[in-house]
Amino acid sequence: MALATERVVVVTGASRGAGKGIALALGATGATVYVTGRSDKPGEGVLGTVGGTAEAITKSGGRGIPVVCDHSDDAQVEALFEQVKAEQGRLDILVNNATLIPEDLAKPGPFWEKSFNLVDILDVGMRSHYTASYYAAPLLVANGEGLVVNTSSPGGQCYMHGPAYGAGKAAADKMAHDMARDFKPFNVAAVSIWMGILLTEQIQVAAEADPEGMKDFVAMAETPQFTGLVIDAIAKDSNYMDKTGKTLYGSELGTEYGIQDLNGNQPASHRGWLGAPPEFSDAVVE
Repeated sequence: MALATERVVVVTGASRGAGKGIALALGATGATVYVTGRSDKPGEGVLGTVGGTAEAITKSGGRGIPVVCDHSDDAQVEALFEQVKAEQGRLDILVNNATLIPEDLAKPGPFWEKSFNLVDILDVGMRSHYTASYYAAPLLVANGEGLVVNTSSPGGQCYMHGPAYGAGKAAADKMAHDMARDFKPFNVAAVSIWMGILLTEQIQVAAEADPEGMKDFVAMAETPQFTGLVIDAIAKDSNYMDKTGKTLYGSELGTEYGIQDLNGNQPASHRGWLGAPPEFSDAVVE
């Protein structure tokens, strides 16, 4: 694939959390990174903005370009990739990360006792991954090489937060598999990466409020940048197409590529606890 300093990357949902970490890690390689999200102006309860992430990327040696984009609006997503085409004429990596996280996602109890709004994760999450990939595809195909990454979790394979969350993550994994088949003749790979427990801004706030109660959780958490380091390693791998169509533990990729997390940890796989990634059939029905 293109040298890291020549790469053009889009990371959706990158104002904070996993998306921000991924964008920062890829930006640190010298890449041009388009940062998308709804958060533009800092405010109460807002822990990050697209502008803040883009600025941090530029300070680290890359080029951060903020784009305010509501991924529930297909027209805004289409406009995003029209902007990338007009300004760069190419796209090397798309990271589908934008996901709506309802406030009571982790609330105990059956799904009908939670807010019906949890179903929105099938819009911003499942559907938005498809939409971004759809509008990114012509740019990736024109390149003759490229990488699409869906950020996901073992929630697509085990019970995690209920059926809406699980369905969204299972869909992200299956989309990577099916998109990989369509992309393969054009040397574009599509993978789904299962992230671990992340040391996000919200978790850091909770840890500062209750350091003793959160210490075990923090000790096993991955930094949000770790998945970005893994994505960079895949992009540098001359055999990156060997991974296309697969759902992969980020922690296991870290071990394979010899990547240590920024906090000094070597993230451990949760395969023994949460199960193995799915292996989809190679059968084809047109």
